[in-house]
Amino acid sequence: MALIVPVALLAVALAVRRPALLVLAAGLAASSLAARADAGMEPPAPREVAGQVTLVGDPEARWGGVEVVARLEGRLVLLVADPPAAETVLARLAGERVRVEGRLGPLPDDASWLRVRHVSGRLTVTDAAPGGEAAAPWRAANHLRRTLADGAAGLGPDRRSLFLGLVLGDDREQSPEVTDDFRGSGLSHLLAVSGQNVAFVLAVAAPVLRRAGPGTRVVLVVVLLALFATVTRFEPSVLRAVAMAGAALVATTRGRPTTGVHLLALAVTGLVLVDPFLVRSTGFRLSVAATAGIVVLGPRLLAALPLPPALGLPVAVTASAQLGVAPLLVGTFGGVPVASLPANVLAAPAAALVMTWGLPAGVVAGLVPSIAGPAHVPTAVALDWVAGVARRASSVPLGELGWPHLAALGAAVGLAVLAGGARRSRRLLGAVACAVALGALVAPGLALTRPPVHAAPVAGVEVWRAGGATVVVVAPGTGPADTLEGLRLAGVTRLDVLVLGPGSGAGDEERAARHRLAPGRVLWLGRDPPGAVRLGGLVVVATDEAACVAPASAAPCTPPVDED
Repeated sequence: MALIVPVALLAVALAVRRPALLVLAAGLAASSLAARADAGMEPPAPREVAGQVTLVGDPEARWGGVEVVARLEGRLVLLVADPPAAETVLARLAGERVRVEGRLGPLPDDASWLRVRHVSGRLTVTDAAPGGEAAAPWRAANHLRRTLADGAAGLGPDRRSLFLGLVLGDDREQSPEVTDDFRGSGLSHLLAVSGQNVAFVLAVAAPVLRRAGPGTRVVLVVVLLALFATVTRFEPSVLRAVAMAGAALVATTRGRPTTGVHLLALAVTGLVLVDPFLVRSTGFRLSVAATAGIVVLGPRLLAALPLPPALGLPVAVTASAQLGVAPLLVGTFGGVPVASLPANVLAAPAAALVMTWGLPAGVVAGLVPSIAGPAHVPTAVALDWVAGVARRASSVPLGELGWPHLAALGAAVGLAVLAGGARRSRRLLGAVACAVALGALVAPGLALTRPPVHAAPVAGVEVWRAGGATVVVVAPGTGPADTLEGLRLAGVTRLDVLVLGPGSGAGDEERAARHRLAPGRVLWLGRDPPGAVRLGGLVVVATDEAACVAPASAAPCTPPVDED
């Protein structure tokens, strides 16, 4: 009944041709559909389950088991399987079916983020066996994914994981080191399929599309977009790009080309009406914000930048996209890497080559393994370049932009746009804009050159610096991802002593630290003899289970003691 009002209002808006009424009708419809979707998220009652599930995503290995979203009796659940059932589930892909036995119950309290994906329960599987065949579209998509993965086997583990991330958005095989390199350089979006991937796919298919007639071309584009969306698992950013491409196709076919802003508005409106929960998706919001930045700010920045078009275009597109997503990144993740602008300008052409060359070459390599090596030579070179840019950009201590820096950059962009339209004061406004922007970009790095004696950039990582010495203490169970993030956020460029352990994960933490720096000494608690180490202006006091650090000028410290 709640939809009657917006539907009636929509009919009136179309009859009297009032855009404002149409917008109001769309808003009311989205609100009603969101309430209906939220009402269907009631957690299931705990019970035993024996039946067939359909995987909605691709299984991921987590903490010795496997996790994947699956559809059970019309409900989406988080399927969790431990060995030996995990092996059966891990061998499947999205759309494929598995027969399971286990227990269904509500989601844990810390898994509320799954509600964005309409997941309302948790299925703990104790036994699993292969089920029925997937539907035809999923079979085709999975065959393509497996062909690309097989063709990339000769690239090696690191290159292969990057290739699958850039082409398919599959990050399941990426190491914590690679993930942090791309996060610290602002290149993480390259590993999540987005609008540029859709553009690259259409570019690859352009020779065929140009030879087709208008009607055939429309059909081919629709089939191609649907297949790509299925292959990439209908990621929110892909849905946004596919919806925009579809809207552009309809407008062009009707002889009524429209602007990028209108296409974005149509795509977002249509998608939110279909799935209101998309407004809670971080990936969707980032995709929309980046696209809005490009279509709104991109042309203005290009006109304002005193650069040749060959260089000005990538800089303007990258800068406008970064400005578009910056408020979301600061609000969600705490900051925007200063290195992201130059890193994106340097890495984007190679990432485009991976997509435009690597996608067709990967298919050929998967079908004809004997030529996989030669076919992927350009792919390997491009992957090495992208990985190198990410690693070096994330290692440079330039810091991250916060709210004050974004405010300054926003003012600089406004001045640059004014300068582009001014006549008499163009040079003055341009010079002021450059000075303000440069100051905002340099400030985070300058702050890292004057670090405090003690800092805890992330939970489990402590950084001590005094007298030219740097000591990093990693608490047991911190993990390689947080270790790398802590070193990066603190701007550590020299590591004299790394304190680890005790614990089975200390080896992974040491490997992660060595990926970023070369420690002068690694002190393993529980393995090395207890004692004190003096280095520069710091003193490290260690026991078998804990360690403490203090400036040499202060009173000696005592390692904490656990009290049961």
